[in-house]
Amino acid sequence: MRTVILNLIGAVGGLVAVLGMSSASAEEPCGLCAKEIVINSELASCFLDQYDQIATSKSEAVAVDLSNCASRGVVEALPSPTKGTVEPDIQFMISRQQLGCLRQKLKEPGLVLDPSAKIDLGRCE
Repeated sequence: MRTVILNLIGAVGGLVAVLGMSSASAEEPCGLCAKEIVINSELASCFLDQYDQIATSKSEAVAVDLSNCASRGVVEALPSPTKGTVEPDIQFMISRQQLGCLRQKLKEPGLVLDPSAKIDLGRCE
C-alpha cells in the first residue's frame, strides 16, 4: 500500500512539473528564436525582397532561410587580422514580431551592413 501511495505522489509531482513547464513556455513566445542575427547588405536586400513571402507564415515562429541568396563564385576579401568579422546568419528562427522589427531595422538610414553587422532583436518583443 505504501508503494502505491509513493508511486501516486511521484506521478502527481511529475504532472505538476510538466504543467509548470508548459505554463513557462506559454509565457515565452519563442524559445528557439534568435535574440540577434548577423547579416550583410546582400542578405539584407534578399530578406527585404522576400519579406512578403516570408511574412505569409501563419505560425508565431518564422523560419528564415536565406541560403538561396548567398552569392556563388565570388571570393570575398580576407578579414583584417586585427578585426574579426563574424559570418552572417543564413538560417534563423524569429518570432512574427521580430520579423517586422528586423524589416524596420534593415531599412534604417545609415545602417552599415558590410562586411557584416549584428542586429539586436532582443528588444523587438
